[in-house]
Amino acid sequence: MSAVHGTTAPATELEDRGTTTFPAQVVARIAEQVASEVPHIGSDAGGVLGVGARRDFASRPSARCDVYGRTAVLTLDVGVDFPSPLAPALGALREHVRERVEHLTGLEVGRLDVTISWLNPATPARRALR
Repeated sequence: MSAVHGTTAPATELEDRGTTTFPAQVVARIAEQVASEVPHIGSDAGGVLGVGARRDFASRPSARCDVYGRTAVLTLDVGVDFPSPLAPALGALREHVRERVEHLTGLEVGRLDVTISWLNPATPARRALR
């Protein structure tokens, strides 16, 4: 109700409010953040051209994104704790990233490719070869 005239302002239809667009780079950053929330998933951190990089479970994995209309195509590059079961870990990663990116952006995640670039062994010592 309007305080001045006691009338109700006409409701604006959702379609009449305009559009919201997300650049692919923004969607990629969202995917990086939500991927970092999944247990046993890590990232390379620091370094230049791989020199000085370290395996880090406190930083975000890297992601690339292409947006085609209302569909996002994502590629993640991650590290994984090992020996954890890879299929369940990657299944949880895919489900979490797909759900959160779709919820936060309103885009459909049409494809989600995951590259495991390194494994983090549970013990630093190697077993002796027999």
